[in-house]
Amino acid sequence: MTGPVRFTIESECSSNHARTGFVETPHGRFATPAFMPVATAAAMKGVLPEQVKAVGAEIILNNAYHLMVRPGIELLERFQGTHQFMRWDGPVLTDSGGYQAFSMSDMNAIDEDGVSFRSFVDGSKIHLGPESSMRVQNAIGADIIMAFDDCPPSPHAKHGAGSPRAKLPTPRDWEGRLREAHERTIRWLDRCVQAHRRPDEQALFGIVQGGTDLDLRAASIDGVCGFDLPGYAIGGVAVGEGPEKIKEVVEFTAPRLPANRPRYLMGVGYERDIVMAVAAGVDMFDCVLPTRNGRMASVFTSTGPLRLRHARFREDQSPIDPSCDCTACAGGFSRAYLRHCFFAKEMIGPILCSLHNLRHFQRLLLDIRTVIRDDCWSSLAGRWPVLDAAQSPFPDVEGPSGVTSQFDGSRLDSDPEGSTKS
Repeated sequence: MTGPVRFTIESECSSNHARTGFVETPHGRFATPAFMPVATAAAMKGVLPEQVKAVGAEIILNNAYHLMVRPGIELLERFQGTHQFMRWDGPVLTDSGGYQAFSMSDMNAIDEDGVSFRSFVDGSKIHLGPESSMRVQNAIGADIIMAFDDCPPSPHAKHGAGSPRAKLPTPRDWEGRLREAHERTIRWLDRCVQAHRRPDEQALFGIVQGGTDLDLRAASIDGVCGFDLPGYAIGGVAVGEGPEKIKEVVEFTAPRLPANRPRYLMGVGYERDIVMAVAAGVDMFDCVLPTRNGRMASVFTSTGPLRLRHARFREDQSPIDPSCDCTACAGGFSRAYLRHCFFAKEMIGPILCSLHNLRHFQRLLLDIRTVIRDDCWSSLAGRWPVLDAAQSPFPDVEGPSGVTSQFDGSRLDSDPEGSTKS
């Protein structure tokens, strides 16, 4: 395959669709399956670029909508993109901004031309469509850019996405809205291909939609993969539906995407969901959970999640996870100390917990790649007890819309500045 990225498959699992490989980009290569930390506005909150690299991350994500609003396209062009602007020399992927059409739906209007927003900075009206999304992503200079898509809310969500004011379609309107989004996504993809000004330097990925309707998913696969693109993504999951629906959609969709191109599952971040998706043939993941939950004293461990604000950790001298080699755990910082830092409002608490969570997911992906190469998939669960289906991630944490469940807003946030990303 020619173009700005090259995907190589190195090994495949005999018991499922899992595979390892690497993607070569103009800013270096990254191993797959890969987990991409999220630096929404060209910054990982509280964490330096060299620290992100030190946890094992080889590629990060920026968000086009947020960077379009602030600092703006003109400044990004003067800096020749976010690699120089944020001092990150590795690969970057950009979210097109299309997801904000869903997650900030109380602030916009959607039509065939795109989405009109009210800026979260000054309230001014901003328009984002296929052409403007391509322009801002070209300005950001990301190695991988995403097509501007129409991502409808899930009928399984109990609330609007990220906001109690967001409105969901009625059951009568739902089927039509889902089909409209699928068809519009393909029309917008054609416009993105035409508007992409740096195809020799930036790889454009298409996004498969269709909600939980498998017939629509199949139609979307045919439509999106009808464009010869460097990679393809599964969108429209982790937007309110439970783990079983996510599993059904991913296991249906992933193996049907071209095998010789990277497959990217957008916004899915819990350990067992990642492992399920890798087994289905997915190569790339992103999620806000590591840093966002870290800032709330919620940490991931190989045996299950912990809420460090809980009183039971007041005198706990243990590290977050004895099996972890991150700065917090290997450095001897105790759960009691980290809890103290949160109550004392000391920045080191959120920073150390964020670094731990970032390392946690990189360690998980390292082990996933190892068991695929060794063709011993069944051994993974023994290394990671959290993968036990009986575990419930952060069962006592309310999501941003008040929903208490596995859906902990992995793609949502009620703060417009943090919407969908870290």
